[in-house]
Amino acid sequence: MTTLAELATARCTPLRGPEHRLPTGRIAELLRLLPEGWRQVDDGLAIEKTFRFADYHRTMAFVNALAFIAHAEDHHPDLGVHYDRCVVRYSTHDVGGLSINDFVCAAKAEALLAR
Repeated sequence: MTTLAELATARCTPLRGPEHRLPTGRIAELLRLLPEGWRQVDDGLAIEKTFRFADYHRTMAFVNALAFIAHAEDHHPDLGVHYDRCVVRYSTHDVGGLSINDFVCAAKAEALLAR
């Protein structure tokens, strides 16, 4: 996948084991595809972005839409939900770091805002 649109339309697949952990160079490539604000955290084991909204209602609408995507993809983010923002963090625990699924779901989260 070489574009944000390709990431956003891809599907997550079940991944287990460290052989599915992305190498540092691939993580850097994929991070460059994502819109501004995404960054590596937890010593490079996760990616995170804070999405800001005008009010609680809009924040919760985003959270609920993201929950629907997480269920459909069977890949669930850690969320920090606040009045006017939501902190979204992806990591693939079954591989011990970042997998392609984290970037697919990050792109899907971004696509929610483009609607």
